[in-house]
Amino acid sequence: MKVEDTPEAWDVVETRHRFKGHVIEVVTDTVRMPRDEVADRDYVVHPGSVAVLALDERNRVLMIRQYRHPTRQLMWELPAGIRDVAGEPLVTTAARELAEEAGYRADTWYTLVDLRSSPGMSDERIRVFLARGLTKIPDEENGFVQQHEEIDMPVEWVPLADAVEKALMGMIHNSPAVAGILAAYAASVEGFALLRPADAPEA
Repeated sequence: MKVEDTPEAWDVVETRHRFKGHVIEVVTDTVRMPRDEVADRDYVVHPGSVAVLALDERNRVLMIRQYRHPTRQLMWELPAGIRDVAGEPLVTTAARELAEEAGYRADTWYTLVDLRSSPGMSDERIRVFLARGLTKIPDEENGFVQQHEEIDMPVEWVPLADAVEKALMGMIHNSPAVAGILAAYAASVEGFALLRPADAPEA
């Protein structure tokens, strides 16, 4: 059997809309199961997001720390954001997040890894990009005004090997950060030669 996720859609008998917020929606689908049984499945409808594993010439990962209210934690993460511009290429969204949250631009972009954050309860897709050839954006060129959780977010450069250790030791928990760090470390073995282009299609 080929080990690869494939499209599949079981029959939905009924959909009930439970909640709609600024970003997410919660729905209940009544799904026809094998042997002609039906069962309710609650899930979050999410616009999707992107994240950026920015790696400098010294093999250090750019990380930011942000307050996440649902977890009641200050979490170390990669620059990331919601896909909130219809039709915008994902790499453009990622470049904007890198600029806004960390104040950097990159010359080279690759698709690092694609994730489903929690497929049992959400349809969210996350694409993590690898960004290389980094330069700091002069303050006078970066007009983004940080607000709410983004105010005074620290930026830290962490050696990739140290970031891997922190992920495996349970010191970093953000899922795209953990996946991106481990994927970058694995891809570095082949000199990043096996990575997909930045505009690779999503499955």
